[in-house]
Amino acid sequence: MDISLFFCLGVVLILMACLMGILGLYQRLRRRYDTLAESYHNIQELNSQLRSQRHDYLNHLQIVYGMLELNEYEELHDYLAPIYKDMMKIGKAIKTSIPAVNALLMAKMGTAESENIDFYVEVKSDLKNLKIEPWELCKVLSNLIDNAITALKQKEGDKKMALDINEERDFYVFAVSNNGPPILEEHKSIIFRQGFTTKQEEGHGMGLYIVNGILKENHGSIQVESSEDETVFTVRFAKEVEG
Repeated sequence: MDISLFFCLGVVLILMACLMGILGLYQRLRRRYDTLAESYHNIQELNSQLRSQRHDYLNHLQIVYGMLELNEYEELHDYLAPIYKDMMKIGKAIKTSIPAVNALLMAKMGTAESENIDFYVEVKSDLKNLKIEPWELCKVLSNLIDNAITALKQKEGDKKMALDINEERDFYVFAVSNNGPPILEEHKSIIFRQGFTTKQEEGHGMGLYIVNGILKENHGSIQVESSEDETVFTVRFAKEVEG
């Protein structure tokens, strides 16, 4: 009787462990699916904007030519300014060799613009040999950019953020900065814990935790520096040693 009871309890515990494992796997696959779906949507939006620019190119040239013929130089400047800004924005977003990242940056530029945030992107590496799944890199960048936007929503005056994509001899480097409120010193060591949040970061208690998990799985690291003037999250991925 006792042996049967222990056997049943053992079976129940094994089944519970299997169920927890299945639920964990489902959650990971669900997060991956959501990120892939978002990347696909962003790529479609970027393609649509590129097609729209190409379609309007001839019309813009005709208008520019007409204004030059009429010597309407001031009006021509006013006409070209927003067009040039839009073209430069898309141009800066498509400099990497990873389409999903290019599309993500384009989408985040639109989000920042809707919040009256100046978002500067500087791409100094095409990331061609970066060994990380595109959907995971997008998840990292998306969370860091969203955190910066959230911080800037509470700031008065000029709102600025930047993403610098670079590479060093041994690392690929991504630096996301903003001029929003500083992170308290006592929070710097705990902001990557699961569920950590503050009133300023409400709704983002999982973002940095997810980022930290992806970095650990991909030989990456993250560093945060924060002052009254600027907060910077710097991510590094180690390059694979050749040979």
